[in-house]
Amino acid sequence: MIYHVNQAAPREGDGSAARPFRHISDAARIALPGDEVLVYPGVYREQVSPHNGGTEENRITYRSVEPLGAIITGAEEVTGWTKLDNGLWRVRIDNSFFGTYNPYVVEAFGDWYFAPTVRHTGCVYMNDIALYEALTMEECIAGEVYTPSWDPANSIYKWFPVQEDGATVLYCNFHDVDPNTQKIEINVRRRCFFPDETGRGYITFSGFRVEKAATTWAPPAAFQDGMVGPHWSKGWIIEDCEISHSKCCGISLGKYLDPENDHYWTVRHVKSATQMERDALCRGQYHGWLKEKVGSHIVRRCHIHHCEQTGIVGRMGAVFSVIEDNHIHHINNMQELGGAEISGIKLHAAIDVTMRRNHIHHCTMGIWCDWQAQGTRISQNLLHDNQRPDFCTWAEGGMESQDIFVEVSHGPTLIDNNILLSRVSLRFATQGVAMVHNLCAGTFTFVGRGTGTRYTPYHIRHRTEVAGFMHFLHGDNRFYNNIFIQGIDRNPDPRRGEPNENERVCGTWQFDEYPTYDEWISWFDMDVARPDMGKLARYHESHLPVWAAGNAYLKGAKPWKHEKNALVAEAEGLVLELTGTQEQPVLRTNMFEYLTGAVCGMIDSDILGCAFEPEQRFESPDGSAITFDRDYSGSHRTLTVLPGPFATREEAERPLW
Repeated sequence: MIYHVNQAAPREGDGSAARPFRHISDAARIALPGDEVLVYPGVYREQVSPHNGGTEENRITYRSVEPLGAIITGAEEVTGWTKLDNGLWRVRIDNSFFGTYNPYVVEAFGDWYFAPTVRHTGCVYMNDIALYEALTMEECIAGEVYTPSWDPANSIYKWFPVQEDGATVLYCNFHDVDPNTQKIEINVRRRCFFPDETGRGYITFSGFRVEKAATTWAPPAAFQDGMVGPHWSKGWIIEDCEISHSKCCGISLGKYLDPENDHYWTVRHVKSATQMERDALCRGQYHGWLKEKVGSHIVRRCHIHHCEQTGIVGRMGAVFSVIEDNHIHHINNMQELGGAEISGIKLHAAIDVTMRRNHIHHCTMGIWCDWQAQGTRISQNLLHDNQRPDFCTWAEGGMESQDIFVEVSHGPTLIDNNILLSRVSLRFATQGVAMVHNLCAGTFTFVGRGTGTRYTPYHIRHRTEVAGFMHFLHGDNRFYNNIFIQGIDRNPDPRRGEPNENERVCGTWQFDEYPTYDEWISWFDMDVARPDMGKLARYHESHLPVWAAGNAYLKGAKPWKHEKNALVAEAEGLVLELTGTQEQPVLRTNMFEYLTGAVCGMIDSDILGCAFEPEQRFESPDGSAITFDRDYSGSHRTLTVLPGPFATREEAERPLW
C-alpha cells in the first residue's frame, strides 16, 4: 500500500493520491509492513510516532518525494511581539498550547551534566539561528557577547522565560531587529520522528529535513532522546536527511526508558555514577539487549549540524550499526550545555559498529566511543577543527576537544585510514586499540590515564552478552603504517581540552615505558609446568604490550623507543593545509617528499592479533579477516605500501569528501 501525505492538500483525506493525508501522523498510525508513505514538500509541524514497525523482508518506508522538501519541525512560528521600554520584546503563550510538555519549564539536565548553569529544553530561533538563553532578566537586557560561544556575533541575541498566570512569557533581546518582520520560531515539541513505543523495527526514513525539537539531555543510563530515532528497535535506515537545531541530540540510536535506572545518580546520589552504568548494562541484558532484537541500523548520507549535545547519540541501542557518508559539524558550538555525552557522534557500547567515510568538523569533539568499543571500526573519516577556537573562553563544565576519544574499553577498537587534523588526534583513556594507516596531525592525550578505578565489561565475540569485567592495565595497542606530523605549538591550556606541556609532541613516544610483546610474555614462565601464582600476581596488574612498525614521524614527531625501522624526518619544509570548502575539502601537502625510505608492509588481521581481555581478533563483524589493501578513498594498495591513508600521491590530491 502507498499512502500519500501533502500538507498543501485542500482538506484532510484518506491517504490516496487523489485525497492525501495532510499530516504524516495519520499515515504513521496505519502503515503496515511493506507499505510506503510518500510525503510531498511542505512544513509538517507535528511529532510523528510510527505505530507499527516493518519486518526484515517488508520494511515500512517514509520518503520525502522531493529530497529535503518535506520538513518535520518541532517549532511553531510566533508573531505579535510587543516592544517594551527597556529594549526587549515580549510575547505571551498560554501554557495549554504546549499540552503535557512545556519546554520552557523542562530543563536540559541530568546524569553527567557538569555545567554550573542549567537551561531549558526550549529555544527561540530567528531566521533559523538559535538565540541564547539568558539566566536573568538583567542579562537578557544587556545582550552582551557570551564569550564561550563559537559564534560570538550571534550570542548577543538573548531570550528569557517567565511563568506567569498559567502562561509562558518570553522576553527577547533582538537588538535593532523588529521580530515582527522576521521569521521567529520557538520549539514546542520534544521530538520529530520517533516511536513512542519500543520495538518498532525495520523502518526507512529517507530524504527529510528535521529541525528544532526540544529534546532532553541524553546520558547513557537514562532514556536517550533525539529528534529522530528507532527507540530501542532493530534495522532502521535513516538516509539522505538534513537534521539540525536539536536542543540536545539530533539522532538517537540509544537507550530505552528504565524507570529504575533513569538519571539514577542525579535523582538518588547514593551509587557512584560508574556503578550506575554497570547496573544499566546488566539491566539491559535482562530487558532484551540482544543482537536479534536491537541495533543493526544504518545512518547514511545525512547532513547533521547545529545540535547542542550530539549529532548522533546511542547507549547499547546502536550495536551492529553502520554510520557512513555523513557530514556532521558545528555540534555544541553555543556552549550553553556542558558535560559528558557531548560529541559529533557519542556512542556507548558500539559493539561491531562501523563509522566510515564521515566528514566531522567544528564540534567540541568529533567521535567519542565510551565503554565497550568492542569490534568498533572507525575508518576513512575526515576530522578537523574539532577544537575550541582561540577567541573563546573556557565554559565551566565544558568538555575537552579531540578528533577521537576512546574511553574505558577493552577493544578491539580499530582506527584506520583516517585523516585527523585537529590539535588532539586521540584521547587514549583505554586499551586494545589498533591504529593503521592514519594521518595524525595532533597529539595523543591521557595515555595511561583517565580510567581511574573503573572496571567495564567485555563481551562474547560479536554478541551483546557479557563475558567479563576488568579494570584497565593500559597498553595492548598496535600502531602500523601511520604518519605523525608535529603540529603548531599554541601554548595550550589543558583546562580547555588541549594537550598539556608533556603531551604537545605528536607520535607514539608516550608508550616508551610499555613492554614489547616478547618482554611481556617472558614474565609468565610459559614453559613452567606449575607457575607460581604469587610471583605472577604483579604481572597481572602490569601494563600490556605495545606493537609498532612502519610509521613515519615528521617535523618533530617522536616514535616509541622500541619501534624498529621507524622513519623519522625533520621535514622543516613540510606543508599540511586543508583548503577548499566544507562540501569539497582538499588537502594541500608535500609530505610525500619526506616519505622516501619508509619501510611498510601490508597489514591484516593476523598481524594485529587479538585484543587481550575479550580475546577477540581485530576483524570484521562477521568474523572474517581484514586486509588493509584499500586506502582512504578506497583505492588499492600495491606492493609498494606507503605509510598514511593514501596509496599514492595522486590519491591525496583528490577532494577528500
